[in-house]
Amino acid sequence: MIDPKSSTGSKSTILPSHIAETVDAVAQIHADHHLKRTAMERFMDNWTARLARPPVLAGVVCAVVLWIALNLLAPLVGYAIVDAPPFPWLFEALTFLGLIMGILILSTQRRADQLAELREQMTLELASVTERKVAKVIELIEELRRDSPTLKNRTDPEARQMSVRTSPGEVLIAIKDSHEEMTSRSNDIASAPEPKAGSAADAAE
Repeated sequence: MIDPKSSTGSKSTILPSHIAETVDAVAQIHADHHLKRTAMERFMDNWTARLARPPVLAGVVCAVVLWIALNLLAPLVGYAIVDAPPFPWLFEALTFLGLIMGILILSTQRRADQLAELREQMTLELASVTERKVAKVIELIEELRRDSPTLKNRTDPEARQMSVRTSPGEVLIAIKDSHEEMTSRSNDIASAPEPKAGSAADAAE
């Protein structure tokens, strides 16, 4: 849990307390996500961070060029060729390195997707809570206007609609229906036959 007093004390001269608490809450989500890693996940994340650097790429390129040069120049100085062209050992080594890198990247990406999904869930929950609070505030303002003798009571259909809480399920169904309608309309336009040049000229005459 985050202690607001301890977390915002050093930031009180820079940020307001409520903003500093929000920043600390987001940072706490990231910290908890990293603390829950297993030993194998920490190992793979560390190696991914080490390999994902420009010096590593430069080292691999230099090693490949050096290996090819040594095998091409070995007969000229009287040494046997270790890996003759087309360099099957080099190809197998690079394939194995690519496999390892792919596994490391997929593992790291999976953990990043989990964190992104957690952030999206938090954003949706905050948006739902905010929508409910705003709807309640509008509802209270409308009640105040109807009950107050000093305010003119008039009908505001838009405010009445905004005071009704929106169901997330209904919004999801509306988004799906709208998406399907737009997709169907695009497919109909794409499949419609184009008018021929001859018929267009006849129509113009």
